[in-house]
Amino acid sequence: MMKKTVISFILALVAMTATAQDFNEYFTGNTLRLDYVFAGDRNSQSIYVDQLTQTPGWYGRRHNLDRLPLEGNGQITVRDAKSQRIIYRHSFSSLFQEWLATDESKTTPKSFENVFLVPFPKDSAYITVDLFDYHQKTVATLTHKVRPDDILIRKINRPQNPFSVIHPAKDNSNCINIAFVAEGYTKEEMPSFIEDTKIAVDALFSHATFNKYKDYLNIIAVESPSKESGTSEPGNGKWINTALSSHFNTFYSDRYLTTLHLKQLHDQLVAVPYEHIIVLVNSTKYGGGGIYNSYTLTAAKDKSFRPVVVHEFGHSFGGLADEYTYSNDDPMYFSDTEPWEQNITTKHDFSKKWGNLIKEGKAGLVEGGGYLINGVWRGCDTCRMRVNEVDDFCPVCQQALERLILFYIK
Repeated sequence: MMKKTVISFILALVAMTATAQDFNEYFTGNTLRLDYVFAGDRNSQSIYVDQLTQTPGWYGRRHNLDRLPLEGNGQITVRDAKSQRIIYRHSFSSLFQEWLATDESKTTPKSFENVFLVPFPKDSAYITVDLFDYHQKTVATLTHKVRPDDILIRKINRPQNPFSVIHPAKDNSNCINIAFVAEGYTKEEMPSFIEDTKIAVDALFSHATFNKYKDYLNIIAVESPSKESGTSEPGNGKWINTALSSHFNTFYSDRYLTTLHLKQLHDQLVAVPYEHIIVLVNSTKYGGGGIYNSYTLTAAKDKSFRPVVVHEFGHSFGGLADEYTYSNDDPMYFSDTEPWEQNITTKHDFSKKWGNLIKEGKAGLVEGGGYLINGVWRGCDTCRMRVNEVDDFCPVCQQALERLILFYIK
């Protein structure tokens, strides 16, 4: 038994070393922040480079570098310039792509900020950004070359805001880094923000999957002060000065609470350990939003704060789709395309989703989801991604979240 244990330990050590050497072969251990502008209208979309920044430390994954966690509505690919080998890939969604489904996008071109983090390359690299439509076809692409010795890459080394560890991971070298960010809290209100962060963390850990892997979650709270308390409510004629310029009425939806100022958001997080972002907004009005691999943003003083912050994190971290329904108007999902989100299906290519749970009697195929009454199916009647009045995610979403967590840590 002792011999087997020693051999297993050596094999595990060799595997870890090989992974570390692969990362260290191409990357410095710092972060390259990539600021882009996505612009256009319903008929034509473009991607533009805005600004590049280097910050200390890399807080994303160091393995599975050339694999995608999920397909997403967009992807970013880093290739070594000499070998053309893919050395890093990631996926995302964006408010710009959501906006393309609005009536406004039919007549008025607009631009949206977007920020992505990749490990800083040791040598020159080509970076490609792709945007997809609802049929997962590429509608915009941009490739540009990054030279690590480019003197116009901004270098920032010091945090702008104080931060504290709310929940430490057992191993900082293999964990998922989550930063809570204050929005609409004045400097004097920071104790309230810390308490709200603790409530949100407790809400996350009350859900089975996050509780199971809480030792792998490293959670910090970043005290980004606002000059005024609360958030803007355009529908009520209320505009105030906050750290992230967040507001309700996104896309004219009363409860859709977001920020369009992603550069401001990431500026608040310079030189702190983060990959995933949860913004807490000092507001009693019901609302929030979550964009896959961008951010969660939630009103922290509303009575539904606990279920809503977890629901929105299901979007931003887990890439989970909304399971509730509105109508069959303006569909985002079509019978000829399988959604990339793991908790809904059009039955176009269902094999890798929750067929195993159907065989085990833990889930089925319930019609309605992704805002559509017909043509899209979810796994269970109720779930955190459908209603607030349940205790947990359904088995389908739990499985999807666990698969994603394991992608990041194993």
